Amino acid sequence: MTDADAPLLEARGITRFFGRFAANRDVSLAIRPGERHALLGENGAGKSTLVKMIYGVLAPSGGEFLWEGQPVAITSPAAARALGIGMVFQHFNLFDALTVAENIALSLRGERMRGLAARITKVSRSYGLAIDPNRAVHSLSAGEKQRVEIIRCLLQNPRLLIMDEPTSVLTPQEAEVLFATLRRLSGEGCAILYISHKLDEVRALCDAATVLRAGEVVAQCDPRSASSAEIAALMVGRDVAQVGRTAAGGEGPVRLSVRNLSLPAPSQFGTALHDVSLDVRGGELVGIAGVAGEGQSELMQALIGERRTPRPETVSVDGRGVGHLGPDPRRLAGAAFVPEERAGHAAVPDMGLPDNVLLSHHRVERLIGPAGWIRRARTSDWAARVREAFDVRAGGARPRAGALSGGNLQKFVVGREILRDPGVLIVNQPTWGVDPGAAVVIRQALVDLARRGAAVLVISQDLEELFAIADRIAVIHAGRLSAARPVSELDAETVGLLMGGAEPGADRDDRLNAETVHA
Repeated sequence: MTDADAPLLEARGITRFFGRFAANRDVSLAIRPGERHALLGENGAGKSTLVKMIYGVLAPSGGEFLWEGQPVAITSPAAARALGIGMVFQHFNLFDALTVAENIALSLRGERMRGLAARITKVSRSYGLAIDPNRAVHSLSAGEKQRVEIIRCLLQNPRLLIMDEPTSVLTPQEAEVLFATLRRLSGEGCAILYISHKLDEVRALCDAATVLRAGEVVAQCDPRSASSAEIAALMVGRDVAQVGRTAAGGEGPVRLSVRNLSLPAPSQFGTALHDVSLDVRGGELVGIAGVAGEGQSELMQALIGERRTPRPETVSVDGRGVGHLGPDPRRLAGAAFVPEERAGHAAVPDMGLPDNVLLSHHRVERLIGPAGWIRRARTSDWAARVREAFDVRAGGARPRAGALSGGNLQKFVVGREILRDPGVLIVNQPTWGVDPGAAVVIRQALVDLARRGAAVLVISQDLEELFAIADRIAVIHAGRLSAARPVSELDAETVGLLMGGAEPGADRDDRLNAETVHA
């Protein structure tokens, strides 16, 4: 073996217990200089635990790490960075009120601001990641914020860069810039450990992969020589079905209507909504595409009643104006909701699954008796039905919501709402961070609900998802919503450009009438 073939980082028999539960068991893998190595597995497979040990957040219960062939104890993130290990997290660790340079300075000791700004500019230009070091972070797009995180790592001269779900908040064009950067880094000898559920991009970018299932290594392969379906089957232990779709819907009556919805930004760093209008008919699934921070959260709040409008007709469910009402009256009118944040918004982690059913269904399903007593049997039956119908895997008869993996908790939350058979369902990021098997279950359930006559609105940053399930797609950017157009008239490039704020060219007008409604 030549020096170039010798592993930079090697894990040998890594095991990690939480009590009696083994999150990782006897995991071994090797990452070589310049290698773009994917770490794959369904939710709960042990990827996050393994990465936390590599980055020094957790300590192994057994096994050892080797760095350049020598045993090493990675006792903290600072120790990891001292070795040359950098990490870009899925959720950015940035302070919106500070500038780019100020955020980066927090992780660099003994660096003067004047010199740091010059270094940031030099590195950003060198890698095609242009960013102004004096800009406030709250003014940056999601893709620009990710550039800040990458530049912060590059200034520390990483030899191994860990990327956790890096394209989940990027437009297709921003993702291509990221891939070009990662390919250049690997060409310079920097190893990349890449975590993603998007198997097509893994196959396009990575030259090695380790697959985890139930905390153990089940396969190591070159993803370029395997299909996405084959890799997905390795991840979940079975063939993964594709979403089955019937003919496009949308022939029914309008069940969800939004008319001239304008709201100020809820905070200094929020996004104002400008004259948003949209109709969703019974039998159709409409998707709203957009990168993070462009008004999706604010629109969701207005649609589900967390923010109200003076005029009832601004938001209507089955012809009834509900814009002035809160979430409970909107549920009673026939709407159901799945917010973006699973733990803390859609479910309370420290409560059991029956109690989490009670939170959203206590009035619409009469789970509380006339005297105020909780109907425990009915509530437990509801939770059991959700678990069975959506294959929610959880230990024990009454598990806490926080004990479920991200994918299982998302299946529970979506299933809880769909089993009500609502007339209108509004979902934000239905499969964010969810493995392929769970994603198919959720997407199929959304399509099936629409085909039964419901109006389904899906807000998602995942274009592949929207093209797979939506009948029409609109794009939100800077709080403005484009006209929703049939999927057959769109392509990913056009939607991606609109997500980034670009106006379509004249040659694209036959594919998309992208006139946005301005305030």
